[in-house]
Amino acid sequence: MPTTPATATHSSSNGTAEPIMLELVDENGTTIGTAEKLAAHQAPGQLHRAFSVFLFDEQGRLLLQRRALGKYHSPGVWSNTCCGHPYPGESPFAAAARRTYEELGISPSLLAEAGTVRYNHPDPASGLVEQEFNHLFVGMAQAALKPDSEEVGETAFVTAAELEKRHAEGPFSAWFMTVLDAARPAIRELTGPSAGW
Repeated sequence: MPTTPATATHSSSNGTAEPIMLELVDENGTTIGTAEKLAAHQAPGQLHRAFSVFLFDEQGRLLLQRRALGKYHSPGVWSNTCCGHPYPGESPFAAAARRTYEELGISPSLLAEAGTVRYNHPDPASGLVEQEFNHLFVGMAQAALKPDSEEVGETAFVTAAELEKRHAEGPFSAWFMTVLDAARPAIRELTGPSAGW
């Protein structure tokens, strides 16, 4: 399975590429160690910390992204605004804000915690497994997007009804509905009942 420099490594302070490390956790979300990113996703998967961000515009529409075709995991599928993994020792909130800026070129407004969800989602196409303790965040997208083409293939703002139609037509990431459903109470609080989430 291919990896790309953007997804498999990051540059250290001395300029050399190092593997990205993830924080392994127990079922309560307590840190128990670290693992290299790709190894943590190989079957059966190691439970690790992750985050998912849901940003909305002033009309209550959700910002979706289609993952770039070069991504080693779930390329070319639609998913939530941003998702990823904190570096070991990095707070999920800081990681969510950092990755949203790195991927989409915006800093979220009113970013707030929206709970956690634990799931196990195999990806039949790649054989990789998402075994994650996921921290959820909701907020607003109030600036012009500047997506990184190595991370994001396309973006779209959608209403709840438009999302339902898109999701039926697919393809979406395996984890998308799990994280969306877990975040719905916080989404409704942010967008109000009229948005239909």
